[in-house]
Amino acid sequence: MTLFTDVIEGLRISWDAIRANKLRSSLTTLGIVIGIVTVTLMGTAIDGLNGAFLKSLSVIGADVLFVQRAGWLIETHEEWLKAMRRRPITLLQVKALERQMTMAQAIAPSVDTQTGPVKYKAVSADSVTVVGTTEQFVYTGGVTIDMGRFFTQLEAENGRPVCVIGATVATNLFVRETPLGKSIRVGPGRFEVVGVMEKQGDLGPISQDNNVIVPLPQFMRTFWQPEDFQLQIKVTDLHKLDDAKEEARVLMRKIRHVAPTQEDDFAIDQQETFLNIYRRVAGTIAGIGLFITGLSLFVGGIGIMNIMFVSVAERTREIGIRKAIGAKRRTILLQFLIEAASICCLGGLMGLAIAYPLTLVLGHYMPASMSPLVAGIALLVSIFTGIVSGFFPAWRAARMNPVDALRNE
Repeated sequence: MTLFTDVIEGLRISWDAIRANKLRSSLTTLGIVIGIVTVTLMGTAIDGLNGAFLKSLSVIGADVLFVQRAGWLIETHEEWLKAMRRRPITLLQVKALERQMTMAQAIAPSVDTQTGPVKYKAVSADSVTVVGTTEQFVYTGGVTIDMGRFFTQLEAENGRPVCVIGATVATNLFVRETPLGKSIRVGPGRFEVVGVMEKQGDLGPISQDNNVIVPLPQFMRTFWQPEDFQLQIKVTDLHKLDDAKEEARVLMRKIRHVAPTQEDDFAIDQQETFLNIYRRVAGTIAGIGLFITGLSLFVGGIGIMNIMFVSVAERTREIGIRKAIGAKRRTILLQFLIEAASICCLGGLMGLAIAYPLTLVLGHYMPASMSPLVAGIALLVSIFTGIVSGFFPAWRAARMNPVDALRNE
């Protein structure tokens, strides 16, 4: 008999055995069903979060460098204290970098603050971040305008009281009218809305839509605070990002008068830095989730193994007859492996049928959707669990002595 024939015959015998013991087979799949539901929900949640994060991260262009006093990757309290002792980045240093850097397409300084409620008439929006910057921010910040326009260089230089608001602010303040041309109160000042940004989503705990962007001079007059700017540098060529980063580092050391023997008193970050941080956090969460789901599948696998040992014991005489008329060890081994895998495959299908509506409910509270890849992986995991769990019972059946098996009553 060929391997293909053995597989076909094993499938037929396995399905006959499952149909003959419907209740036992159903109870056996319970552990696998729970494990697959857990695996699927975890996979869809992680997949959805990854997609939402990468979509939000795309706002931080891959060709943009971020220069600030403290970097994004600070792991200890000592590192944070050390970064806070660094000298702030001043507006004079920003202007000097703008004049000297040759590999930058646009450079935008920015500074932000949290203010009180932003108000329009009797309506207010809370927890709004006010960002002060220049007209170059439209290039470096990945800003896409949904309505209106971004403020111009003339408006920025003259400090005209204009602003561009995020999608959340626009939704909260203007329910039945257009925001363009309206005057809103931001802290102690009033600003005319000239543009509304497209919805960008959240980047971790940071909302990119609940903000108001104003020209830098007007920000400094209205929300005065000690100078400490962040710089966003959009490079001219993505393929020369490392060269541009090195040029910015050398110029910043020169402008800030850092001695050759001293380390940088500033940090330069890029999209890859944020992505690496997220991967570490997501990897830890996924590892914990996999451990929990692995326990569920382990319990389900133990149940499959026990039932398969019972099945082998009940069918010992059948095994003896099949071996006596010429069935090979391989044929018997495949028969019971296929039976265990079939039971787990049924459990996997039942688990997917339960997980799909749960995913739809979960999608109302967080980004989650069941992709064909996640469903396929879940089925493969269930089949693999069946093969592993059924191997020892199948191996025991395959190695039975036909004479001893025939004597079994």
